[in-house]
Amino acid sequence: MSFGPELFRDSAVDADTAKLNEAMIALMTPLPNWWNTSAAVAREGRRLGRGPFPPYVMSPRARTIVIEGRDGNEIPLRVIAPNHAPRGVYLHCHGGGWVLGSADMSDPMLERIADNTGLAVVSVEYRLAPEHPYPAGPDDCESAAAWLVANMKREFGCEALTVGGESAGGHLAAVTVLRMRDRYGYTGFRGANLVYGAYDLAMTPSQRAFGNTRLVLRTIDMQQFYNAFLPDVTDRRVPDISPLYANLKGLCPALFTVGTKDALLDDTLFMHARWVAAGNEAELAIYPGGAHGFTLFPNGLADKAAERMDGFLKRVAG
Repeated sequence: MSFGPELFRDSAVDADTAKLNEAMIALMTPLPNWWNTSAAVAREGRRLGRGPFPPYVMSPRARTIVIEGRDGNEIPLRVIAPNHAPRGVYLHCHGGGWVLGSADMSDPMLERIADNTGLAVVSVEYRLAPEHPYPAGPDDCESAAAWLVANMKREFGCEALTVGGESAGGHLAAVTVLRMRDRYGYTGFRGANLVYGAYDLAMTPSQRAFGNTRLVLRTIDMQQFYNAFLPDVTDRRVPDISPLYANLKGLCPALFTVGTKDALLDDTLFMHARWVAAGNEAELAIYPGGAHGFTLFPNGLADKAAERMDGFLKRVAG
């Protein structure tokens, strides 16, 4: 897919994608805001299928490993393995604005990745804000990565480690890659699958300009998620918070995925450019009309994105 202005024109958006976006706006506009009802109520609503996301489906194949975090806390790791010996591991960080979501609510997607790539998927049940603000979530993802580096050969019989996530999970995956390099000297990730992540928590222009159209993620949604995750942080451009500002040298190949109707569009465009400028391999996949979270809904764009992401992970794992 070439990068050019044609990707961003309305004429590039197919009818099915436009119809899905209209339906999402109609569905979401009357819904209450999570910061008015409470995070706990919003989490329960997601689990029950109230709102835009598909109803929760638990995989019978999943098992849980519990490891110790750097704060002495327990971190559940949800594991879904392929139906044969895994060729590697995919460390997954789920989305939800650091406030919502959970590892087990991603089961259908994680099953697909395991089956299509041959990787054992390990999804981190990291602590959520506002109950556990920064750095709790990033610390838990770092602990999971460090545990895998030390134990994946014994636990899974393989050594190829990849990482990724969607939205807040894309942010956490990028932060984890950087922390593992800077704190452990580990640069062995084979690849990073970074899906419409937030990489500048001081807000890129596309975040600020998106406005109030309730196409999954609005400007105010980002502001409220950041305030919950970073309640006492005034400088939000610290590299550990906003990886766009980090030294990105010596990192693994990455695939950056985003839709053109996403408030986080600039985050992906800017982060991809900086990743490449630092001397790393990176691919950019832009999907015309794709809203934030488009890969999580049944639609043609999601199918195309899944094929490319699965192919990337399979290829880099070797």
